[in-house]
Amino acid sequence: MAKIWVTGSADGLGLLAAKQLVKEGHEVILHARNEERAKQAVQQVPGAMGALSADLSDPEEVKSLAEKANKFTFDAVIHNAGVYQVSARDLLAVNTLAPYILTALMQRPQRLIYLSSGMHLSGHGKWTDRPSYSDTKLHVLLLAKILAKQWPGIYANAVDPGWVPTKMGGRGAPDDLQKGYETQAWLATSDDPAALLSGKYFHHQKQARYNPAADDATTQQSFLENCARLTGVTL
Repeated sequence: MAKIWVTGSADGLGLLAAKQLVKEGHEVILHARNEERAKQAVQQVPGAMGALSADLSDPEEVKSLAEKANKFTFDAVIHNAGVYQVSARDLLAVNTLAPYILTALMQRPQRLIYLSSGMHLSGHGKWTDRPSYSDTKLHVLLLAKILAKQWPGIYANAVDPGWVPTKMGGRGAPDDLQKGYETQAWLATSDDPAALLSGKYFHHQKQARYNPAADDATTQQSFLENCARLTGVTL
């Protein structure tokens, strides 16, 4: 049995991954942007141990969230939370800076999973404070790659869940919703040798093609420097 935290688990893929993990017998903590949604999330996932709340678009709330999370010792953290059709400021805050801050300030779990997207393939490695959605999804792959190098002994990976029919993806999305969330749960708990890797990019439980900018040392260093500059937090 593992203890797992899933950010952004009030709906969508995060909620489904949390339900799957509870079904498998794991101890799961949820997360939502406010107390009301956190209570709703707990009601939707019978068996969950509870939920933490914080608005990930506010870096100060994210720092406080890390303190709350550190009251637990997690075996795995699934950084699932994300936004899509919002301002560049919120894209940067939620998709890039929140997982960076949480990773830097929390106790290290054995496994870290970051939700990327196939759209990261068109992301730009050159830093901008006004990123596109694609840029931010490249950022989380960069983070996983960096951790794989700097934190030996842990498993840090990124996942493309596919274009699946969630609130974000839309009803007409063509990919398999179940495979979209199963890969998160698999990376968080499986003893399959294929899951016990680090610095990889997965789609439906298999390694997939990714943007080569994620392996560039200069791009990785720029990512770390700019995240530290904007948050005041050093990895």
